[in-house]
Amino acid sequence: MRNLWLFFLALLLSPAPAPAQTPFYQGKTITIIVGTKTGDAYDLYPRMLAEFMPKYIPGSPNIIIQNVPGAASMIAANQVYSLAKPDGLTLGAIYPALYFEQLTKKPEVKFDWTKFGWIGNPVTSNHLLYMRSDAPYKSMDDIKRAATPPKCGSNGITSTGYYLPKLMEETLGTKFDIVLGYQSGQDVDLAVERGEVVCRAFTITAYFAREPFISWRKRGFVNALMQSGLKRDPRLKDAPTIYELMDK
Repeated sequence: MRNLWLFFLALLLSPAPAPAQTPFYQGKTITIIVGTKTGDAYDLYPRMLAEFMPKYIPGSPNIIIQNVPGAASMIAANQVYSLAKPDGLTLGAIYPALYFEQLTKKPEVKFDWTKFGWIGNPVTSNHLLYMRSDAPYKSMDDIKRAATPPKCGSNGITSTGYYLPKLMEETLGTKFDIVLGYQSGQDVDLAVERGEVVCRAFTITAYFAREPFISWRKRGFVNALMQSGLKRDPRLKDAPTIYELMDK
């Protein structure tokens, strides 16, 4: 049985055992390798699902979470692929665009994307770019005209924090100074608090799901300058979509 991969774990299905057989997972433990820090939005998904998965898996296995943050979940993916036994007891919760690293032939990649098995994900979300409200960039036009591009934080090229600004550079003519190397999204948000960087791109779902964003919105600490959906999210009525910006 191959090692299994998932973006954010949804449901593990195993073959139904014959009546006289002991279920494969009975008395066993499934480990979910999570590629982010504890408390990160992408850590909360597998933790939530791990509470409910056992009752849907024949044998009701124990499920534990192991956080292996770093390199936009590449370290976790390498561990699942190279170190975990191919016995169906190790899963990975990693970034969905991690294949970029393999496509660009990064020497750090120790996995073969085509040999992972997809299970599923628990959420579909569009993305946004937030900007500190005290930064001199109030719109995408401001960014396009700026002599000094804004510094946006990212934890790797496989995260939205990298490829969404790059997409805007290609389509809108904006310029961003993308600061890489943060271990997790939480570290990028902390860097925004400190003023090391002023912006970050990530999911709208996470933006409305947890701190510090709830408090940030209440005190007007950040503004959303754009969003990636075909239509504006009702909660982000003032943020244009990338399609609106491209038409403009």
